[in-house]
Order: sequence, then C-alpha cells, then structure tokens
Amino acid sequence: MLQMLIDYYKAIEDSSAKMRDAAQAEDWDEVMRFEGACAVLIEQLRHKSKSENLLPEQRSEKHRIMQRILQNDAQIRILVEPWLTYVERKLDGQRQLLH
Repeated sequence: MLQMLIDYYKAIEDSSAKMRDAAQAEDWDEVMRFEGACAVLIEQLRHKSKSENLLPEQRSEKHRIMQRILQNDAQIRILVEPWLTYVERKLDGQRQLLH
C-alpha cells in the first residue's frame, strides 16, 4: 500500500502519544523505544516530502497533528526532566569517584 505523506504525521503523533504514556508510567526503556520510532518516521517523512506534497485539505489536518505532537513533547519533557536530573547527579557522583 502506498503511504501518503499525512500518514507519516499521524504515525509520528501516535508514537509521540505512546512515548508520553510511557513517560507517565516511568517506563524509560519504552520512552527510548518510541523516541527511536519517531526518529525513523521523521526521517522517512523528510524523504517522502521531497517527492510528495500535502493536499490543501491535509494542511489543516497536519497543523492539528503538529499541535498535538508539540503538546505531547511538552508533557514528555516535564515528565522526563526529574529523571534526567537524577541521572546527571548519579553521573556527577561517579565522575568524582573516578578522579
């Protein structure tokens, strides 16, 4: 089946929602897995967008999808920030032990 450009945006939105849900559950392995899926989809989107354009009616849908992706991203950042701070503290402690 030929995948349309808008389908890539929808797939990225779906992966970002799953990444948000995993972050809410503090399942960092899943967060990273869905982050990798998003990266692959974004690369495929970049490639596909060189040869295909959105139809006029798809542009407003793309805008709504992008807004939801950005909302998911903001929520993920809020959820991940305490975990990243914890990891940074642990790494700083280990660095001090090495010196």
